[in-house]
Amino acid sequence: MDTRKPDPNPSDVSPEDGMPAVTGEGQLAAIVAERDQLAAEKLDLHDRLLRAHAEFDNARRRFERERSEYLQFASMDLVKQILPVLDDFERALQVETNDQNYSKGVGLIYQRLFENLKKMGLEPMDTAGRQFDPNLHQAVERVHTDKVDDQAILGEFQRGYHFKGKLLRPAMVKVAVKP
Repeated sequence: MDTRKPDPNPSDVSPEDGMPAVTGEGQLAAIVAERDQLAAEKLDLHDRLLRAHAEFDNARRRFERERSEYLQFASMDLVKQILPVLDDFERALQVETNDQNYSKGVGLIYQRLFENLKKMGLEPMDTAGRQFDPNLHQAVERVHTDKVDDQAILGEFQRGYHFKGKLLRPAMVKVAVKP
């Protein structure tokens, strides 16, 4: 047999029994406070979710941009290492030889190599008739002369190149200087 007393109805409890009386208004106020707290938590969670989405989108865009730049300039080091070979072919083409087939063969190999490097993004710099620019040229020799403008490029010792718009190697040039 159960000797426990049933729980009294909260509205029946009086302050004399040691328990505060809970009224309908008190319950309503507690529910409204809980609702307001849950609404504030919901707004906070929604804001955090939006921020997390924005951070994820920014990270994804940054990763894609870095990946694109990496792929775009991944071949830059390889092309830079091949430039001395290209220079050697240019010097070989300037040498006089009696064997025309040999000269023609070297010319064809040079042309094929140069065209493939151009497809990859190599762009030769044109220095003829230009003014010296320390951002694009390296002055190897300075010649005092009154015949041309000051800082005019008189000759090119080694061709300079851009790779996809960026300077790969400055041109080594001879520059005129007014005395």
